[in-house]
Amino acid sequence: MHPIMWLVLAFLSAAMLGCYDSFKKKALQNNAVIPVLFFNTLFCSLIFLPFIVLSKTSGVLDGTIFHVASGGWEVHRYIVLKSIIVLSSWIFGYFGMKHLPLTIVGPINATRPVMVLIGALLVFGERLNLYQWIGVILAVISFLMLSRSGKKEGIDFKHDKWIYFIVLAALLGAVSGLYDKYLMAAPEDGGVGLDRMMVQSWYNIYQCFMMGVMLLLLWYPTRNNTTPFQWHWSIIFISLFLSAADFMYFYSLSLPSAMISIVSMIRRGSVVVSFLFGAVVFHEKNLKSKFVDLALVLLGMIFLYFGSR
Repeated sequence: MHPIMWLVLAFLSAAMLGCYDSFKKKALQNNAVIPVLFFNTLFCSLIFLPFIVLSKTSGVLDGTIFHVASGGWEVHRYIVLKSIIVLSSWIFGYFGMKHLPLTIVGPINATRPVMVLIGALLVFGERLNLYQWIGVILAVISFLMLSRSGKKEGIDFKHDKWIYFIVLAALLGAVSGLYDKYLMAAPEDGGVGLDRMMVQSWYNIYQCFMMGVMLLLLWYPTRNNTTPFQWHWSIIFISLFLSAADFMYFYSLSLPSAMISIVSMIRRGSVVVSFLFGAVVFHEKNLKSKFVDLALVLLGMIFLYFGSR
């Protein structure tokens, strides 16, 4: 396999992730958050359930990239923790996205690679070359410039609780990214060496059960006093694009030369896709100044790409 395949997969994952964020914003408009999140985890589980069953009961998927390895509690305990981290990030992220413009949420989420970068430097000892550092710095500057647009739209970053929700979601997402690297890395490299399809398949299923409990205990008893739930077809597209994005992401991380700091940074390039949706579909404001800042994001991605070749 080509040595930069992990980079190509990371860019494809970013595009899918941008579509995921956009459909998520659409599904959450005037809608109850917990049922939307439950259906997302349910459909993601249904997508991967056939792979689990076929891998367990037959040899059809043996030797393919869709084969799901089996294991006992000593393996599944790591995946359960992964599910808890991701679901916590999603809960904060979904509530924040419902109440904030997509072109504000994207840049805040885009600070996640900086957190991952610091973690990767401290935990995994990753080192970046000059081109990669230039790409990181350009991306950070562009994200900071984008965040200023919130003031023009009457959003006070210091006193708006939904901003804190998005920041918490980004922080937990960064923790999840570092944990993914730990799960995917081989034991000789200090990791657990889990099968990537096993992680993606089972963490969705565990999340579905967790959200089912939340739906029954937290949302259902108070459903008449909160925002009502309305079915929207965009909920299915949330699951489809998320599953595709995560599949490419885990595949990328499973390749030997993959660097979590670079993969995470490229994935946040999804802000470009969500920006276009925010402009065309949601008709959000201050697009001219945000477009200039997004050009810096793209330039940063180019430096990251060439620095990793």
